[in-house]
Amino acid sequence: MHTVRYFSSSLFLALACLVLASDASASIVPATIESALSQDEEQKLVLTRLNGPIKLDGIGNDDAWSSVVPVDVTMYQPTYEGALTERTEIRIGYDSEYLYVLAQLYDSEPSGIMSSTMYRDGGSFADDYLNVVIDPFNDNENALWFYTTPAGIRGDAALSNDAINFQSMNSSWDGFWDVEVRTTDEGWFAEMRIPFTTLGFQSSQESTVMGIAISRVISRKNERHVFPSIPPNWNLGFAKPSMMQDVELQQVRGKKAVYVTPYARSGLERTPSLNADQTRFRSQNDASQDLGLDIRYNLTGNLIADLTVNTDFAQAEADDQQINLGRFSLFFPEKRQFFQERAGLFDYSLGFQDRMFHSRQIGLTNGEPTRVFGGGRLVGRVQNWDVGIMSLQTEAGGNFSSENFTVLRTRKRVLNDNSWAGGMLTSRIGEDGTYNVALGLDGVVRVVGDEYLTVRVAQTADDKRTSTVGSGFDKNGFVQVQWQRRRELGFNYMVWLTRWEEDFVPRAGFFRLTDFTQTLGRFAYNWLPGENSRWRTIETAFFGNINFANRDGDLETAIWGNSTALETKRGAEVELEILGNHERLTEELFFPDGARVGVGEHTYWSTNLAVRSAQGRRFRVGGSVGAGQFFDGNNFNIDFFPSWNASKHFELGAAYIFNRVRFSDRDQGFDAHIARVKVAVAANSKLSASSFVQYNSAADMVAMNVRFRYNFSERNDLWIVFNDGLNTERRAFSPVLPVSAGRVLLLKYTYTFTV
Repeated sequence: MHTVRYFSSSLFLALACLVLASDASASIVPATIESALSQDEEQKLVLTRLNGPIKLDGIGNDDAWSSVVPVDVTMYQPTYEGALTERTEIRIGYDSEYLYVLAQLYDSEPSGIMSSTMYRDGGSFADDYLNVVIDPFNDNENALWFYTTPAGIRGDAALSNDAINFQSMNSSWDGFWDVEVRTTDEGWFAEMRIPFTTLGFQSSQESTVMGIAISRVISRKNERHVFPSIPPNWNLGFAKPSMMQDVELQQVRGKKAVYVTPYARSGLERTPSLNADQTRFRSQNDASQDLGLDIRYNLTGNLIADLTVNTDFAQAEADDQQINLGRFSLFFPEKRQFFQERAGLFDYSLGFQDRMFHSRQIGLTNGEPTRVFGGGRLVGRVQNWDVGIMSLQTEAGGNFSSENFTVLRTRKRVLNDNSWAGGMLTSRIGEDGTYNVALGLDGVVRVVGDEYLTVRVAQTADDKRTSTVGSGFDKNGFVQVQWQRRRELGFNYMVWLTRWEEDFVPRAGFFRLTDFTQTLGRFAYNWLPGENSRWRTIETAFFGNINFANRDGDLETAIWGNSTALETKRGAEVELEILGNHERLTEELFFPDGARVGVGEHTYWSTNLAVRSAQGRRFRVGGSVGAGQFFDGNNFNIDFFPSWNASKHFELGAAYIFNRVRFSDRDQGFDAHIARVKVAVAANSKLSASSFVQYNSAADMVAMNVRFRYNFSERNDLWIVFNDGLNTERRAFSPVLPVSAGRVLLLKYTYTFTV
């Protein structure tokens, strides 16, 4: 515990240094650099305060809308600033409690308007969309994304890291808001009403400034209209916080809303276990009943507290099955709702999918659910600081103790509007005396234009390791420096250098390897061929990633290659990739059917061709085919992803992934299959059911997840969930495996009310 106290004092000392550094930044930055870093003051758009009530009906004929002038929209794609083929009128207004958006989306061919689902957070590439993206703190870094379709669905997501790529989007976040949609022979029309309590914002006495970007998608034409006129220089440029229009709202205040959500759950679980003499399996039925409570409290307009007691995640969607063909652990994303509020604030990347904090470590031990007794979280902004605090306690299991997970995250803008510095502290402490604590400092500096410098420095202390903080950074430290040109069009690149010491083990996070030095580079050129070309974008990229083992300095892993990708004006895509690999194995790799790869040096090549059909169709297909060497053998693989939206009431998606691996020199090999089928049926936006069935040949199992939902109102839900795992190779074991590896039927009801 002495180490924990040492970490706490070190963190607050480091944060104090950050405050002093940021406050002094104006004096220590030379005038020439400061001039280069500064941005031109963007003209703010003063929004119209509505002078009367709004009836949310999707029609927009209230008198209050008559005084609101439509914003100017331009074409984003397929041709930037090309002529709009359809009329789009978008108005933005507000009152003391809500931000309103009225979109009148006219269409000369109303039969071509596309909507494929009625699911909350649903939608596909076949849909027409209205997207409203808001940066409530105007920090040019984070935003909330609200969208709807002609079916009137509510979908939302949270953006972080200035939306530099699709990994910056957290689609599991849900907020409180409303929308109404109407479709006529003139087009489709939508009204959104977003509470300020959902947005959170920081206001002065007189005014509040937010960032906003709105876009309309006409799917059959692969056409996107945007406000403001953002060039397609970035992957998610139309939703990029730093490129949004600044809007000013007069005399709005955050309210101290309290949302209380109790739940009741009842379930029946059937679990197989061996009998006393271990000659056969028998199944045992266990009934369970649970009560729990979640509370969301808007302490201020810019600070939100979440409390949870006896947390339950029964209705969370099942993970996609994966087959591991490498020597590192597989990564699974977080889908549980409690962890989604401003989840991007807790990001502390260590490279690729490695991170210092990964919330899936909480309540999941060795892939199995563990009860979360409860805990709390506080996120938001205090003056100029972004703050996130989280602490939860889990239950003990058969071979592990009860644990407390705590994380503290802070960030502050420094130097300019697109730069920040911050710190993170994580701890994972068990009742049995085990502990792991990690401390990290990080910062991102926009040097000039799209040039960004990122620096991360961290240390850990662990009861299973001899080194502690202060005992030598060369034992348990982590350093990463990254330089990146954050743009898609033209020449862009990213280079980084990472040093990861052997005893740096952030056990509250996710990591695959320690004790290495890594260099990485990616250099690409992307261009728009022009209005007369059939291609919208063409990109070619060269990349390389080299890992050296710290213990002896030898090359351990290397990946290098080239990819060329093309997208048509209609949204079809094709990509060709040539990939080289080098692996130095110090331990054998084991695969299904007894196949293995021995210790030694392996260099091999492969190629992969991926295609995706054009957008705006009810039936779409994507897939890839690849072939080449695999260690000292060869691999042939196929991925196939068809999807069909028969109507907004029925959607079907499937996937088939096949790998054929052979090591002919030693007559070994295996075939690996994964098949997935998703079926979703919705009578309307309240009543829906979905089924997700997966087959994994490596695990010899069929996994089934069936969910029925009746949504009475926002976060007032009745769920019926059925999970089952079926053994497909029962007689290959002794004793013979049961048909079901475990079966669960759950009924859960949640009710949210405000106080």
